[in-house]
Amino acid sequence: MIKIFFSVIAVVFILSKSYAQVGFVHIENQKFMIGDAAYNYIGTNVWYGMHLGSAGPKGDRMRLVQELDQLQSLGITNLRIMATSEGANPYQNTPTLQPEPGSYNKELLEGLDYFLVEIGKRNMKAVVCLGNFWMWSGGFAQYVSWANDTDLILPDIDGGGSWDDFIQYALSFYANKNAMRMYRDHVKFIINRTNSISGVAYKKDPTIMSWQLSNEPRGYEHNEAYRAWIAKTATLIKKKDKNHLVCIGSEGSTNSKNAGIDLWEDNQSVNIDYATTHVWIQNWGWFDPNDTASFDAAVAKSIAYLNDQNEIAKKLKKPLVIEEFGVSRNGGAFTPGISTSFRDKYFQQIFEYTLQRIQNKDPIQGCNFWSWGGQEKATRPGGFWKEGDSLIGDPAHERQGWYSVYHDDSSTLKIIKKYTEGLDTISPVQKKNALKLVE
Repeated sequence: MIKIFFSVIAVVFILSKSYAQVGFVHIENQKFMIGDAAYNYIGTNVWYGMHLGSAGPKGDRMRLVQELDQLQSLGITNLRIMATSEGANPYQNTPTLQPEPGSYNKELLEGLDYFLVEIGKRNMKAVVCLGNFWMWSGGFAQYVSWANDTDLILPDIDGGGSWDDFIQYALSFYANKNAMRMYRDHVKFIINRTNSISGVAYKKDPTIMSWQLSNEPRGYEHNEAYRAWIAKTATLIKKKDKNHLVCIGSEGSTNSKNAGIDLWEDNQSVNIDYATTHVWIQNWGWFDPNDTASFDAAVAKSIAYLNDQNEIAKKLKKPLVIEEFGVSRNGGAFTPGISTSFRDKYFQQIFEYTLQRIQNKDPIQGCNFWSWGGQEKATRPGGFWKEGDSLIGDPAHERQGWYSVYHDDSSTLKIIKKYTEGLDTISPVQKKNALKLVE
């Protein structure tokens, strides 16, 4: 009887513990490694994971587990996630992580904890984004608004008007000491956090592949201040955390010289471990879904752009990740069920390109498509997100259903699976001793 009693206690004790991965991602000779094995990946973006992970009334942990299970079954091994959202504005998903400076939503923080634990259980890695140039998570503009005690300037999205005033407002972040302090306080807060579920400090959690300074930061005409921000923030993170990689999260060189970003110049800091690039054939005006004849030329421009980024990364002697790309449904439709044949063709092109570069021992180490919509569908296809709507792959400031990949987009999923299996044959991810029991 005593033996049975202690056996039951032991089982309960073990089950009460959480699991975390062992093996941080590191870089050797311009390659991502886990231990002595190469780590290359096809991944996706799941920015709303901490929302689903919340135990609050707006969370949905059952859905989150099911989403991660499906992604795992597709062979996805890397997720780019958000660990930031500030204030509140009409083009923002709610609730937000930091509704007021230094004041945090406990349920969302614990949702982030839960998300990371579940990612770790599935032997995936997370790229954790700590800021945003754009307003869909509050971002730099919200820090400026707080610092100056002024109304947030927003772009005219509904009316299709200019973004210029918003961009200038967001750019003032780089010269605003108080706004910068608030941002860096948040960076330190997240990096120094201990997971409330696993008991593992974030800075000691190998589930996290890297810290990302921001989503798509730009410099425009303030590129010197922009690059100073990169260097100072990367140095700050490296002082606080010796275990994880650091990247910017930028679009690379983008298609516009006016954006004030450049893959070579921006990634010079010794504390930036690898470079990122985005490629958007619709957003950049290369492909019109109502003019299908433009598709082949858009693909050609994409490959030429990525070839250029790859060559620059060689000179940087740093790895490169294609971390955002997507295409709408045929004809620019937002309604689920409409054909995704052009999206499928484009995904196939980018996946094939990624695998070829890996086989060729080039700097490109992986890619993350935008974006995983999963089991839910747009509540109002083509409209903007409103309180109470489903969370999918399109943030609140974008028309819902635009780039979301749904759980039943079978033709797209088939292509994803094909290429993750192809990747695994040329670069198997180390799975031995992937998990350990955390006290």
